[in-house]
Amino acid sequence: MLDGTTDKAAVETLMLEIGQKARAAARPLSIASPERKHAALIAMATYIIAGMDKILAANALDLENARETGMAASFIDRLTLTESRIRDMANGIRAIAELKDPIGEVIAEWDRPNGLHIERVRTPLGVIGVIYESRPNVTADAGALCLAAGNAVILRGGSDSINSSQAIHACLTRGLKDAGLPEAAIQMVPTTDRAAVGAMLSGLNGNVDVIVPRGGKSLVARVQSEARVPVFAHLEGICHLYIDKTAKLDMAVEIAVNAKMRRTGICGSAETLLVDRACASTHLKPILEALAAKGCEIRASEAVMALVPNLKAATEEDWSTEYLDAIISVALVDGIGGAIEHIARYSSNHTEAIVAEDVSAVERFFNEIDSAILLHNASTQFADGGEFGMGAEIGIATGKMHARGPVGVEQLTSFKYRVRGNGQVRPG
Repeated sequence: MLDGTTDKAAVETLMLEIGQKARAAARPLSIASPERKHAALIAMATYIIAGMDKILAANALDLENARETGMAASFIDRLTLTESRIRDMANGIRAIAELKDPIGEVIAEWDRPNGLHIERVRTPLGVIGVIYESRPNVTADAGALCLAAGNAVILRGGSDSINSSQAIHACLTRGLKDAGLPEAAIQMVPTTDRAAVGAMLSGLNGNVDVIVPRGGKSLVARVQSEARVPVFAHLEGICHLYIDKTAKLDMAVEIAVNAKMRRTGICGSAETLLVDRACASTHLKPILEALAAKGCEIRASEAVMALVPNLKAATEEDWSTEYLDAIISVALVDGIGGAIEHIARYSSNHTEAIVAEDVSAVERFFNEIDSAILLHNASTQFADGGEFGMGAEIGIATGKMHARGPVGVEQLTSFKYRVRGNGQVRPG
């Protein structure tokens, strides 16, 4: 591994070699049989379980370094691997292995009056660059998803998770080798030098087809600003939970606590709680008490503070802040219309949820809010490709081009047209 102080020229040379290897691996991967890809994925999961002790030891080094640098608790949680999380990682790969292979699938087909038969068919994207921070599990998720979709992938993890990511990556390459697939199909950038990110964003002389960033606001903003290739990304996850006047109180309390506190450092964590003014007298205090009991700091609007004393006042900045921590901003709104208005003003178009029994309120919520994921009577923490039955995800895309929502196997494909004729020529 190169250290983080390698000169820029050496990093650029290294990255160009990685790009060339990825492009060379992409072609045989694009025509690899479903059986061979399945065998590679199953072997990867097996090696991850077998290598659990090595992965945990590597993670311990990353955690020690993180604590020494004063990393926030929410980021420590993202970085931490346990036996349970490693097993979940392996199970996620197995779930991906059992998905239908998308490559070669006929998405649509039709006949023209002149006898031409036209098919739209799924194809791999080619070479995907994934740039991520803190979460070593992304190494496994991204590697497995890209492989399942017939893509080569270049992984650039954060410096804080480098030891964990390399230990996981070693298991992935062993799986590729066992299945007779090119080991360069899943490469990990072996340097923490930031110049490696710049090189990937340049496209590596045309060898990178898509960039997927997964990390904090500053990383994603840099990628979107500097990338010379298409990007699947969301800038931040400012997720809202709206409690309608028709919500069942017990359900509202349970969902609010889970949406915020299950894991505060993920992009699907609720950051703003909106409560219908019409049920504030019955619903507001129990929900806030339950959140506080779990250690959540509450930043409240003036209307909320008038009903529940001794809360911290929310500022204008709070309504557009992704805390990624045990903090939530809370406001009262005038029914479903008020909730839609607030979300339209402050949302990052990631994930929003409504708790309600009123069907008309739910339909307005679903029809009028333009976020990638909308939920009814369920926690925002379900904003995850694994929970959608995709096995895993590389991230949540909030743009409107190509991929939106969880980016799984199908979202990592493009398509081509196959046109079959029997001698047709186009008249002059």
